[in-house]
Amino acid sequence: MTRTLSQEESPLHLYFGTTTPYWQLCADSNALQFASEDRSAVNVAVALQAEQASALRSMTGATSHVDMTLSLYGEPIRMHLVGRRIDKMRWAGTATDYLDTASVVRSLIAVISSSEQVVSEVNSLVVLVDSELKIRRFNRLCEELTGLTEAEVLGRDVHDGFIAESDVDAARINMKAFFATGHSFEAERPCIGKNGMRQILWRNKMVRSGSGPSEWYLVCSGTDVTEERRAQARLVDLANNDALTRLPNRHAVQELITRMVGSGDPFGIMFIDLDNFKNVNDHYGHLVGDSLIQSSAIAIKACLGEGDVLARLGGDEFLAVVKEPASRNLEDAAQRIMSRMKTSFNLERCEVYSSCSIGIAMYPQHGTTHEELVRNADTALYVAKSKGRHTYRTFEAEMNRKVAERVWLDTNLRKALEEDQFELFYQPKVNLRTGMMAGVEALVRWNSPERGLIMPADFIPYAEESGIIVELGKWVMEEAARQTGRWKKRGLEIPIAINLSARQLRSATLVEDFTAAVLRADIEPSMLGLELTESCMADDEALAHRVMREFRALGVTMYLDDFGTGYSSISQLSRMPMDVLKLDRTFINSIHTDLRARALVRSMVAVAQELKLKVVAEGVETRQQAEFLRELNVEFAQGYLFAYPMSAKGVEAWMAPAASAPLRVVA
Repeated sequence: MTRTLSQEESPLHLYFGTTTPYWQLCADSNALQFASEDRSAVNVAVALQAEQASALRSMTGATSHVDMTLSLYGEPIRMHLVGRRIDKMRWAGTATDYLDTASVVRSLIAVISSSEQVVSEVNSLVVLVDSELKIRRFNRLCEELTGLTEAEVLGRDVHDGFIAESDVDAARINMKAFFATGHSFEAERPCIGKNGMRQILWRNKMVRSGSGPSEWYLVCSGTDVTEERRAQARLVDLANNDALTRLPNRHAVQELITRMVGSGDPFGIMFIDLDNFKNVNDHYGHLVGDSLIQSSAIAIKACLGEGDVLARLGGDEFLAVVKEPASRNLEDAAQRIMSRMKTSFNLERCEVYSSCSIGIAMYPQHGTTHEELVRNADTALYVAKSKGRHTYRTFEAEMNRKVAERVWLDTNLRKALEEDQFELFYQPKVNLRTGMMAGVEALVRWNSPERGLIMPADFIPYAEESGIIVELGKWVMEEAARQTGRWKKRGLEIPIAINLSARQLRSATLVEDFTAAVLRADIEPSMLGLELTESCMADDEALAHRVMREFRALGVTMYLDDFGTGYSSISQLSRMPMDVLKLDRTFINSIHTDLRARALVRSMVAVAQELKLKVVAEGVETRQQAEFLRELNVEFAQGYLFAYPMSAKGVEAWMAPAASAPLRVVA
């Protein structure tokens, strides 16, 4: 029969001054150390058998107990050792005499109390559920989450007012199944909190009761992952949706197109670009620019069919995925979009107009991958923009050749400037009265290592569009000055006229660059003339006039090139600080066969003469044309009748017999 030892009878009290001494076992020794208190000096060490040491070392971080008989000062004592693993190298706890029931009970109560305190205060939701799905424990964090006390929920069904109604049936089925199988499981459920719904990640384990009737319980340990899931949802949203318009973004539409390609069903895409967004953004600021993007997104989406998807790729670019693949449907949608974009947008502080251009591509005709389709729609968009904007184009294979040519030009034009592949040719201007050369016009040629001699018509338009013309024009100016200087040293005074583009005219350093070029070449500014077309005036007439006046002040002769092909009025012509008018070749070509052309030339020459402007006729190819122009008192002419464009050495050779053969004609 078990009896309770008094303090005086307890050998542990006799040896240590307490009925519950502290014990410790280290990983590197089988000596069990005893002390009267935790962290006090060791009173005695007892050698353990290997099995006893192994039993203690089997303790984990959770408190447990082991019974064993130990020899203490030669006296065998059966002990009840309660403890746990403290760290990697130590196990420790308290010991009681097995016969000292009161001390054993106190030790167990202390352990149970500590465990209960841990369950209550642990920073996790802890719910103990019995096999009837009734709540048996409900810790402090559960109370804080739900606003319910443990006393209020004990005995209640775990799903009653705690699990979200939409998940009750599934949760009930899961719990019953786990009671049947006994396996641990993990589940995430929306739970009802006092401040709203919370997302809880439950890790559940089956345990058997430690006292009373043997019964299985489900220990549910939960972590509130609501904020974590919201953050994850936000990241997913950012990864797939445009923050400004809330439309799908580039990544999302790429995945959509990839899935649709995988399904094999035909569909179409429209690459949409706002035509004047940059101007609006620069003039009114980013807030208005953002409002325009948002309003445009709403307007474009309203023009699409049900089931179609509009995405924003970035900036002012959108991509629409149209599920009705017929060309007619896509073109109808494009027309609706362009019609809507014709009307103004009433933004916060202003009324703004913004047209758009559209490129269309269809699967599978124009590509079998996401990359091919978007690239080809972008190519069609480029063609639409090159046709004057505010239009649409459907992709054609020929467009790829044009784009490839653009890419080749972009790469090789820059390389040509770096590697000095350009050369100036010169076409003489002849005095129609004397037949003597009055100067030359510089015309650039490209000696491409890959393609040979390339004429200006094949690269100047792209140079203009891309802006490379500014750097190229500067090179032409410098080379013309150098050539004039070389001729000057040889006793030849040959004025050279060079062409200026509208882009060059806007260069802030144009006059400075010109002055530096003539100074380096040691020539007078009057030896270089500058030719501008009417389009230069159309872009910014005030700027053009200011720059022309600056050049004239330096003594530079200013030419208005291709007169009659642009939009200059007589009043505009009278205001231009100009010296020479060049009649375009289109009028000269037909003056001997077309009466209207003859009349137009007469009128233009008369206007120029009234304004005290000299006249140069371009494209003169026949004696009849030259004779007609001489009769009108046109001073100068250039064209194949006199000379083709030629190198500097060719000009020198051409000049040699000129004195003895006035009005020299090409054979």
